[in-house]
Amino acid sequence: MLFQFGPRSSLLLPFVVPGALATLWLLGRAVRRSTTPDTLLALLIGLPTLTIAQWMLGYAGWYDSHDGYSIFMFYVPWQLNVLLGPAYYLYFRSLTNQEFRLLPRAWWHFLPGLLIISLFVAAAAYDLLWWHGVRGQPLPAHFGTKGSAAELLDALDRPVAYLVYVLLPAYGWRVLSDYRRYRRYLDDNFSDPERLRFAGLRQLLLIQALSLGLSLLFTVMDAAFTFDYAASWNYFALRGLLIYGLIVVGLQANYAAASSPLRFEPDAPTGPAGELQPAAVPDAAEPAAAPVEVLPETAVALPPELHPWREKLLRLMADEQPWLDPELTLTELAHRLRTHPALLSKVINAGCGQNFNDFVNTYRVQEARRKLADARFAHYSLVGVALESGFNSKSTFNRVFKKLLGQAPSEVMRPKA
Repeated sequence: MLFQFGPRSSLLLPFVVPGALATLWLLGRAVRRSTTPDTLLALLIGLPTLTIAQWMLGYAGWYDSHDGYSIFMFYVPWQLNVLLGPAYYLYFRSLTNQEFRLLPRAWWHFLPGLLIISLFVAAAAYDLLWWHGVRGQPLPAHFGTKGSAAELLDALDRPVAYLVYVLLPAYGWRVLSDYRRYRRYLDDNFSDPERLRFAGLRQLLLIQALSLGLSLLFTVMDAAFTFDYAASWNYFALRGLLIYGLIVVGLQANYAAASSPLRFEPDAPTGPAGELQPAAVPDAAEPAAAPVEVLPETAVALPPELHPWREKLLRLMADEQPWLDPELTLTELAHRLRTHPALLSKVINAGCGQNFNDFVNTYRVQEARRKLADARFAHYSLVGVALESGFNSKSTFNRVFKKLLGQAPSEVMRPKA
């Protein structure tokens, strides 16, 4: 009896198979490419898959077969939800910093889960190898399929469940707190950060918190009303939907993170990565170009020695129009100016009163407004105007345009073609 197809076991199969395949594929890719986000996403997908697999096999009769299948069920650590909180937190860290590694400093977050796995290994070694294998004694519980050490592990179920109720909210709160700092980091370093906001991950974390709340409610109601085995199926079927969400959102997030130079450190001051290094002031003998004012007019509160850098920056923006590159970053712009990103960030923040994202998008909005008022571009759609002005998508164009000018692009009166 490998698998007895029944209504309940079969309906859990569509969650377990994709989850297992995605976990194995991600682990294989992580080994080939040494990618930490793939490793952690595999863990996030594998944990609920493992839990649902226990119930799928239970409904398939493995607990009641009273043979090797039952022994297998008792000595596998199916419930490792204590790893969910640390996995979400470390996954967020790995997405937002390409240099983040689990070893040697971050592995300790997994200590509770590693301890549980170690206890199951020790129980299997004592019951199956020593007691039954070496001493030749029968296993005393569950029709000869469960040993005394495995019986002791049952006492851990309730304390471990309570630990999950503490760890997942605590780590989730840390992720959401760091996420607010991360958004400021994006605005300080990227001109088009939408795909790097990982909004889907935050939503999944909130859904995971809702799942935890449902689990707590189910536990309380089970203690009060003693649900039967079949009633538990509904909760695990609902939790299986998280696997699909993790696969879709996680793969998109991994691709976005791998293709972007992210170096976010939650404990570091917000702003560009790296320390402010001394930088040469533009040659004083070179005639200073007249500043090119941007919209809206901003007050200059900059040390005198940095005024030449502001003038040089504004001239570069006017002459070379780097803002037409939708993927422009603070580091790339600093490279064009031959200065350090931290210095450039200070010039933009103090000298123009904006973060990098708003500073660059001001030029894009200014260009878009000019095109919208030009009869030569009357035949352009709003998407065409957005792309020609340096925006990467219509949604970003609409949001930024309304933020800076107080009206949507569609509300602007355009000349007829």
